Amino acid sequence: MSDKKIQPRIMPGFMELLPTEQIMFNKLKDTIREVYESYGFLPLDTPVLELSDVLLAKAGGETEKQIYRFTKGDTDMAMRFDLTVPLARYVAQHAGELTFPFKRYQISKVYRGERPQKGRFREFYQCDIDIIGNDELPLIYDAEIPSVIYSIFKKLDFGKFTIRLNNRKVLNGFFESLGLGDSITDILRTIDKIDKMGAEKVLDELNEMGIDAEKSEKILSFIGAGGSPDEKITYLRLLGVDNETFCTGVDELEHTVENMRLFGIDDSYFTIDLSIARGLDYYTGTVYETVLDDYKNLGSVCSGGRYDDLTGYYTKQKMPGIGISIGLTRLFSQLKAAELIVPESNSTAKVLVAPLGIELQYPLEIAETLRAEGIPTEVYYQDKAMKHKMKYANKMAIPYVAIIGEDEEKNGTVTVKNMFTGEQKTVKAKKIAEVIRD
Repeated sequence: MSDKKIQPRIMPGFMELLPTEQIMFNKLKDTIREVYESYGFLPLDTPVLELSDVLLAKAGGETEKQIYRFTKGDTDMAMRFDLTVPLARYVAQHAGELTFPFKRYQISKVYRGERPQKGRFREFYQCDIDIIGNDELPLIYDAEIPSVIYSIFKKLDFGKFTIRLNNRKVLNGFFESLGLGDSITDILRTIDKIDKMGAEKVLDELNEMGIDAEKSEKILSFIGAGGSPDEKITYLRLLGVDNETFCTGVDELEHTVENMRLFGIDDSYFTIDLSIARGLDYYTGTVYETVLDDYKNLGSVCSGGRYDDLTGYYTKQKMPGIGISIGLTRLFSQLKAAELIVPESNSTAKVLVAPLGIELQYPLEIAETLRAEGIPTEVYYQDKAMKHKMKYANKMAIPYVAIIGEDEEKNGTVTVKNMFTGEQKTVKAKKIAEVIRD
């Protein structure tokens, strides 16, 4: 065997965490999952590998260049690059077995072979929810989705946030009314950069596309409209745009705002932003982006919208839907860098059982009693002095140590030490869970 050792390392663009960081990451993931389930979304876990012709039915351009694709024997396969295409395949395949509207969540890793950089990963978790209808999907769901966003970020408590919403029909109808129906995709791609480029450069790009100065100014004025959601709805109606798509979009936007209030979303947490476009060739109705008000440099932390036809590449059955996605790996890395989340513990245990010069039977009974009460518990098995056990508890930031020596075993008691306050008390074994919870 060669004496040469291989340097332990991982590939760029992949995130690997220390236990204390993984605990924080799991807490975020569990919070999101709990909120999803509280709204009745059902879990789904599609395969990482899909048949290439199925997965790539809709892919093209940059997306297809980023896909990990290979063959094994005669099978041409690829790794999923998002969770939406596998959902489309799943719904088309199992339509006869599902109940509609079908509300699903999936929290899984996806893979993209793009150049790694800050906030960009090749392997990353996405936390998706989608509501899929059979032929139709009522507009009320356009308000339930931001209600889910509101609940998640309230619970995560990263400070004030704003859900920015718009409607693609409003944008498309407005551009059509200016006689720019053939340039909609290019216009959307340009105005989508306004936060990064600024208004002047967007104006220059519009002019370079051949849009005259008057129409370019109208576009900038339109997407920059200010005011409350109600004031913006009034502004849109007063424009007098004679376009059916535009009018439908304004109606949908107004109903969505009204319904969001029914869900209890405070007006200070959402706004209508007419510059939001999202998924240029994908979304067809309401669209969302969510930003943390004090950390806008993080960009959108949750985005999505409504689409008319999820499964068009797999079935003739019309299946409209609406959904959002949280890029959890990217969000976590940015929150950690901004010190919005900090380690709380190196351990998942709340109690360390520390036997002192006795056999393990009684300490193990105490540990099982605590676990039965839902209290995560670790037992220190090594035969070392108590100072070593306390040092271990301190290093792992375990809140309580249950000290069990000969006297405790004889009297059916446990000495519980609070590692944060230093307070120590001896209680009957059956009372230990109460002490920990207090």
